[in-house]
Amino acid sequence: MTLQLNRVNLTHANGVHALHGVDLHIGANEQVAIIGPSGAGKSSLLNLLGTALQPSSGEVQVLGERAWQLSARQRQRLRARIGLVHQSPPLPPRQRVVTAVLAGKIGQWGLGKSLMNLLHPLDIAGARAALARLDLSDKLFTQCQQLSGGQLQRVGIARVLYQAPEVLLADEPVSAMDPVLAEHTLSVLCRHAREHNVTLVASLHAVELALSHFSRIIGLRDGQILFDLPASEVDRERLDRLYANEQLLSPPVPPAPLVVQIPRC
Repeated sequence: MTLQLNRVNLTHANGVHALHGVDLHIGANEQVAIIGPSGAGKSSLLNLLGTALQPSSGEVQVLGERAWQLSARQRQRLRARIGLVHQSPPLPPRQRVVTAVLAGKIGQWGLGKSLMNLLHPLDIAGARAALARLDLSDKLFTQCQQLSGGQLQRVGIARVLYQAPEVLLADEPVSAMDPVLAEHTLSVLCRHAREHNVTLVASLHAVELALSHFSRIIGLRDGQILFDLPASEVDRERLDRLYANEQLLSPPVPPAPLVVQIPRC
């Protein structure tokens, strides 16, 4: 298994119980969507898979390694093989887009080369190619502070594409984009995963996007997995249970025939 959680519990420093007894197994090259209401634990789950958070109990295995039995240096090398797309990418406002994208290789380059890249971009062509896949090549030398929220998200995705990780974790990667752009961006992520044999796990608020792009759907609620099913088996009843007692009705789900006909990862 590429990603494996065994009886994992997570309690944050503020006392919030984020995950409860989670068992999860994701194989190599799978593309999986995680859905659920706000506060369900989706971001916490992704951060555990990316080894950014240590579980309170239980075991996390990533790419065949027991992440929290490794030394700090070994764990850092493991993280260089994992790409994490943040909902709000932590990009310095005055940093140029080209530098932000090339930062995807910092974990592989080492300190000296990374510092050189801050002074002078080392692979302008590579950064431009990653941005072009997301229709942002014209922003190559723009400062991040001049971009919209959706453009910043696409820069964050371009950085991970340039990194070329073995595991790609995306936390609400299209939340600031309009529907057409969100559709296109998820298509780029899924196509990259297929073409490069990358394991892709994405959390999404938009159920219709999850069902149309991913063949496996995990429903998370109150820090527990409510269901883990093929997209074709995620029906209205299961969605109503997943989003029960939310202020808004559960997100719309396309009719079953449409779900089957749309190509997925």
